[in-house]
Formats: sequence, structure tokens, C-alpha cells
Amino acid sequence: MVSLVSLTVANLLFQSIGLVVDAEFSVFLFLAFVWILVSYVRKDFDIGRTDEYYLTLKKLGITLFWFLAATAILWTPIQHIPIRWVPLLGLGMVLGIFMAMYRVLVHLLLRKYRAKGNDCHNAIIVGRCGTSPRLAEVLRIRKDFGIKFLGYFDDQADCAQTRGRIDDFFKEAPGLKLHIIYIQDLLDVTLVKKIIEFADENYIKVKMIPGRSLQLEKNLSFSKYGDLHVINVNEIPLDNALNSFGKRAFDVVFAGLTTVFILSWLIPLVGILIKLESRGPIFFVQKRNGLNNKVFDCLKFRSMTPNDYADTLQATKNDPRVTRIGAFLRRTSLDEMPQFLNVLMGDMSIVGPRPHSVPMNQSFKTQLVKYNSRHKIRPGITGLAQVRGFRGEIENSFQIRSRVRLDSFYVNNWSFLLDIGIMANTVRELLFHRENAY
Repeated sequence: MVSLVSLTVANLLFQSIGLVVDAEFSVFLFLAFVWILVSYVRKDFDIGRTDEYYLTLKKLGITLFWFLAATAILWTPIQHIPIRWVPLLGLGMVLGIFMAMYRVLVHLLLRKYRAKGNDCHNAIIVGRCGTSPRLAEVLRIRKDFGIKFLGYFDDQADCAQTRGRIDDFFKEAPGLKLHIIYIQDLLDVTLVKKIIEFADENYIKVKMIPGRSLQLEKNLSFSKYGDLHVINVNEIPLDNALNSFGKRAFDVVFAGLTTVFILSWLIPLVGILIKLESRGPIFFVQKRNGLNNKVFDCLKFRSMTPNDYADTLQATKNDPRVTRIGAFLRRTSLDEMPQFLNVLMGDMSIVGPRPHSVPMNQSFKTQLVKYNSRHKIRPGITGLAQVRGFRGEIENSFQIRSRVRLDSFYVNNWSFLLDIGIMANTVRELLFHRENAY
């Protein structure tokens, strides 16, 4: 219903501003059919009890992408008229805004409703060991999940929440009106199979509680090898072929347009100014570590007089090596512009962890745990750490630790919307926060 209202509002809005002259009813039905079809296939309207808001919006964003893609593909064969891209993208924007507001509102209302004790699912845990108490505590605190914890069944535990031994579970469970059974993965395999069979016969959902070795604060996924399932412990969003292709395609298009319309005249202009002030090359080429720690030649406009310490000594405030034109380039970050060529060559991305010089990289990886994990993806011209204030000279260990922590978050939580947000914040930083640019 909300999607149909969104389509109607978009139609009326575009007609009022002249973007759509006459929208036939058949066109409206076509768009509504495509949206309902894509939503049904993806089932993104199903909001899980433990889902967070960002996951709801993420699922909506993916559905919206496939809706626009399907519409673009099917439009001409079905409507027999050329597609108009501006109205289509405008429709996607209006639909996204309305549906996002609706989904978040529903999410909030469901949380409030369940927090008051309504629509609750009864749950028990079989096996009070390992991480079971941690789950019980989460269920106690998060009333908004709408999952009522009734207690443990365990042969060893003896606490106020223990209802009895595991054998007692099979006797008491039918009278508890259970919806969910949580099983600790340390239990005997034969016992686990027996509990699952019991649950299947009584229409009860079963969920396994991973042990401490898998409680890694990561989004785990699964791969199937014939009849065997294995857990992907450290998979990241950009391991997905579609995500990787989409990010790379955006990089190539954005960097290509920047090269044609900006670098084509900026490189000759800046090159002349650099040459007029000091001898030496126009570009400063520095070895840096990129994807999978592979070394590549990172390009920058030369902002210093040629010296033997460029790779090992960071630029500092009022650094005597920096030329006058170099100071301007560094202050405006124009010295980084040639890195769009690195993007086209496949060495870098528009957004990603900022690459460090090889000597700095060697030093940091011996000082910081998980430092090398930032090299799982291509380094970026800008990154999450830079827009959070950690750019420029590294003066203390706190700064590099913060950079690595933010880089790790980006690698493990990448999304296209996150990239767009970082790019927008980069523009803001360039305009209003220049304290560390020297």
C-alpha cells in the first residue's frame, strides 16, 4: 500500500513540475507490478525481531536498486517507448524516501509494542555453558526483541533460571508453548539431532549458539560444499562479486570523468607552476602498499624540493622542504588529484583506507595488531578515518590506532551509501577543516 502511495505521489509531483507530461495508467500499473514483484522475491518487507534499523534500510536500498534495474531493462520491450532516465531516477528517490520512512516507523512501533510484553515468543536454552549466559543476558535486556526467556535445561547447571535436566526438557517442552529453542554448540551431536527432531515435530524454531571461538563481532556467512556447510568467519562485503563490481564500476566512471574534465587541464597548469618554482619532476612517485599488501607507485603533485627523506620523514607544520606552490597544493589537497590516475590503473579506489609509504607500513604492522587487515581492499584517495579527523601527520600512537580501527570498520561494513557519505564529508572537510593540511 505504501509503495503504491509513493508511486502516486511521485507521479503527481512530476506532472506538477512538468517532468512528466502525461502519465498513462498502464505505465503506473507496470511500475507497481515491478516493485511488488521485486519486493516479493527479495522479501525485504519481513522485519526480523532482532534486526537493527540499518539492516532494514540496507535491504530496502538493494530492493530499490533491483527495481530500477528491472524497470530500465523491461521498459522498452513492454511499453514500446524510450525510457526517460530523469523521471525514473526521480521516482527511485521519492520511492526510497517514502519507503524508508515507513519501514523505520514500522520498526520503531514494533519495538515499542514488543517492549511492553506484546507479541512475545517463548524461548529456552538447552545447555548452560559457553556463551549461553551471554545470550540470556541479551534477551533480558533487549525486551524490544519480543523474546521471553523461560530458562535453561542443563545436566550440570544449578541456578535460579535452570528448569531441570536435559531429559526433563522433552517432558516439559510441550506445555511451555515454545517458539524458539537455543542449543549450545558444545552439546553432544546425537543429543542435538534429537532436540532438532523434537522441534520439527512440534513446529518449534531451533537456533545454535556459537562458542566463544566464533563470537568475533563479525557478520558470519555460510558456504555449501555438497551436503556440508562451512562458516565463513572473516568474509567482508567486497568479497561479494556484485559489490566488488559495483564499487569498481563507480570508481572507473568517477575517475574517468575527473580525468577528462579536470586533470586534462589541471596537470599542465600545476606542472608549469611547479617547474617555475623549483627543479625536479612534476609528479612525486612514492612506493605504497595496496591491495593484499602489493606495492604500487602512488602519484602526487610534487610539493617539496627533491630530498632524500621523502619516504621516511613525514611532512610537519612549517616544513622547510615544502615549496610555496606545494604549500597551496597540500592545503587544498590538490596534490592528491593525480591519484585518480591510480584509480583508473586499478591500484586505488575513490574511497578506502589511505595507503602508507612502505617504510611506515613496515613500522606500523609490527606495532599494531590487525594492521594488515586494512589491505584486504584497495586503498582510497579518501577514507573514513580522514573524514573523522585523523588525517595528515601522525604524531602519536593514538592517531594511528584510531585510523586502523576506523579502517577496519570500513572494510567490514562497506556499503555504497557509506562511500557516498564519506565522499560528501570529504568535501565538507576540504572546505571547513584544514587544520591538519600542511
